[in-house]
Amino acid sequence: MKLAFIGTGKIIEDALYAVRFCPAVSKTAIYAREHSKAKAEKLAMDHQISEIYTDYNKLLTESSADTVYIGLVNSAHYQYAKEALNAGKNVILEKPLTGFYEQAKELCMLAKEKQQFLFEAITILHNPAFEALKSAIEKIGKIRLFNGNYSQYSSRYDSYRKGVVEHAFDPEYYGGALFDINIYNIHYCVALFGKPKGIDYFPNLGFNGIDTSGVLILDYDTFKAVCIGGKDADGRCYLSIQGEDGEIFVDSKPNDVNRIELSYTDSSKATTRDASGATVRAKKKEVLIHEEPKHRMIFEFEKFAKITTDKDFKLAEQLNEESLTVLEILETAREKAGINFLNRV
Repeated sequence: MKLAFIGTGKIIEDALYAVRFCPAVSKTAIYAREHSKAKAEKLAMDHQISEIYTDYNKLLTESSADTVYIGLVNSAHYQYAKEALNAGKNVILEKPLTGFYEQAKELCMLAKEKQQFLFEAITILHNPAFEALKSAIEKIGKIRLFNGNYSQYSSRYDSYRKGVVEHAFDPEYYGGALFDINIYNIHYCVALFGKPKGIDYFPNLGFNGIDTSGVLILDYDTFKAVCIGGKDADGRCYLSIQGEDGEIFVDSKPNDVNRIELSYTDSSKATTRDASGATVRAKKKEVLIHEEPKHRMIFEFEKFAKITTDKDFKLAEQLNEESLTVLEILETAREKAGINFLNRV
């Protein structure tokens, strides 16, 4: 995969570091708008990138890159991705795909029509620890509750508290906690359990109508999922999946998992009493540990490179279907909560 990096923000710096450990990916080009040219030149020098562009159309028509990685503000995703697909480039889009379901659907259809690849960069789906978690679910019996919390005080929230609105908290740029941070919890739910039957969102709204934090409830009929995302306060980040026969617990940020705690009923032993004197079932406990990578983004770039090399359009389409379901949930939740995004197209 010959990769062009679109943007110069922190997520691009993270990606540049991560692909150092991906032999199948070559850092081919970087794009920045004219006012960020100096930063692009420095990144190119630091990471041995030979092609530098300040004209996106020239990059698409002249660069030797076959894939663009778009790490721009959410509101720019749709247009930049559409132009790249029409130019015959594969596209890796930072999450979320776009701010609107219909736009995302259009991009997925365009990729299929052009026989190009379109990926949403969701790290958790490509982490081996996720597959271990998925396999462990059968041990905890019928699912009754899912609870995910990703709360992290944003580096931009201090400014917001002073009335200064940066992109991360601006509805015009499709910001907010739901689309930026709670999306990881939603991806777990969709990847593990599919599309919910009901969606409700209860946000804490800031002075400009954006959700600085909130609680999303997904109704799966036989169980409920609670997804918490916060950018206005720190909190303990975790995942808990409770079944009739046990629990899976992850004591870390939902986007970076390498240790999974598993507790399930030991039917070979009698009940016991806990510290409060209550009668409880005897449990078996396991800890599933995967070696922590040098960077959480490595797995996704390795997977995308393999999919494109193998021409595995079937797997790419499956990933896109999941991303579309997630975006449908995001859009429904946002609209129910009265959070308005401006469709610029």
